Amino acid sequence: MPARRSLPRRLLRWLFLAGAIWLAATILFVLVLRFIPPVTSAFMLERRIDAMVNPEPGFRFSYQWAPINEVSDNLPIALVAAEDQKFPLHHGFDVDAIQDALADAEGGARLRGASTISQQVAKNLFLWNGRSYLRKGLEAYFTVLIEALWPKRRILEVYLNIAEFGDGTYGVAAASERYFHVAATQLSPRQAALLAAVLPNPRKYRVDKPSAHVQRRAAWIERQVRQLGGADYLADQGSGSI
Repeated sequence: MPARRSLPRRLLRWLFLAGAIWLAATILFVLVLRFIPPVTSAFMLERRIDAMVNPEPGFRFSYQWAPINEVSDNLPIALVAAEDQKFPLHHGFDVDAIQDALADAEGGARLRGASTISQQVAKNLFLWNGRSYLRKGLEAYFTVLIEALWPKRRILEVYLNIAEFGDGTYGVAAASERYFHVAATQLSPRQAALLAAVLPNPRKYRVDKPSAHVQRRAAWIERQVRQLGGADYLADQGSGSI
């Protein structure tokens, strides 16, 4: 009997130890990435594996890191205007946007996304495509870690470097060279708005051959940037870290 009773206890101890090791490892990993550029992301790995398993003619993978101080000020504010206008103010989750999305869904509308830039960094960097309670739970966990351990400026820096701006094209440096033949420092407001405009579906929408929808969305983003006050918006919200 004592041996039988000890087995569940040993299992619980092993589970607790494994959980503690995983928790410590993830915290350390996120902390390290505050200072070191990620060499890849979960989404990049998934896309590269898919391209190897299902070869596609003309597919080209490109990822190039650019420090945020080597990126035109036009892009960070365009991303915020397009994706997450409360980015300087929230702590990882836009509660109002989540409530609005749920209310729309209850009214019969299709459930729309309400992810913040912080959530998108957590998802793109650490997780996989798809919808499940497990993935959403992990996304929330990594979002909390990122917001706790990184300044807002670092979150934006990682986002503009791991975001996919076209099929296989990751990061503003690679996208600027591929689509506009300029360095990331030289992006104009219109070019930055076009990059931000394709983010909902960069494998469907084109930066280099923008559809009427993409052009309208880019124009809307430019208006939003002006209404927010331009790049100064990211420095005027009580957070000097942006």
